[in-house]
Amino acid sequence: MCMIGYVRVLKPEMKVKDYETYKAVYCSLCKKLGKNYGILSRFTLSYDFTFLALLIMSLKDGCTEFERKRCAFNPLKKCNYCKDTKDLDMPSASAMIMLYYKILDNIDDERGIKRLGYYLLKPIFANAHKKAKKDYPQIEEIVKEYIDTQRQLEKSGCSELDRVADPTAKALSKILSLCSDDEKQKRVLSRLGYVIGRYIYLLDSACDLKQDIEDGRYNVLKYEVDGKPDKYARERITPQLYTCVNEAGLCFELLSIKKYKDILGNIIYLGLEDTFIKELNK
Repeated sequence: MCMIGYVRVLKPEMKVKDYETYKAVYCSLCKKLGKNYGILSRFTLSYDFTFLALLIMSLKDGCTEFERKRCAFNPLKKCNYCKDTKDLDMPSASAMIMLYYKILDNIDDERGIKRLGYYLLKPIFANAHKKAKKDYPQIEEIVKEYIDTQRQLEKSGCSELDRVADPTAKALSKILSLCSDDEKQKRVLSRLGYVIGRYIYLLDSACDLKQDIEDGRYNVLKYEVDGKPDKYARERITPQLYTCVNEAGLCFELLSIKKYKDILGNIIYLGLEDTFIKELNK
């Protein structure tokens, strides 16, 4: 699935004030999910959607105001929240649409008790998906097209890495292009989304290779694996991940960032590389 938690900050390299802002946006998005789609939707939040929210907010003028309120999950704790949350509507809708299609995808892929579990989850999130689809039909169309194309490639047993990574890259490209109305910025955002989408697919394929081989599931890398799956995946994918990270940095430099530049820069320049190194070495 498009966004599964690989786009995150490198906390040790952040200033305290920047990390507090990052947490505030994360908590605000969690709260927005609960308000728009029900309390269970809060458990589905990943760092990727925090990146999407920050990106949308960073391209707009004006200062984001925060307020301190109690956390819904821990009433003894107070968190910072955005006062104006309209910029969080699109990321939260994207999260619900992607989640729903992820559930459908897992129903198609899994067997036994795991498959039953996803069947039980489907009706729980059906209403949330319906609302998100109504609010953001363009994202529904993007994700549905991506899923259909991805499924066809996987069912045909496609062994071409670039071809199989393309639907995820294109989906995120189209979603990020919605973050701005400026045509020049849209083109940059589109390319940024493409390379991050490709990064996500490549990294996920590498991390899942060994388990997918054991479980008999599709993984484009298993058609050419040589030697131990973990070692092969690292050697095969690492150079391509560095290419994605470097191009993401070039795209980021072309954006007219008006706020949160240090936070987004941490994600692009440090977080992406740190994440894939840690994930591949697990």
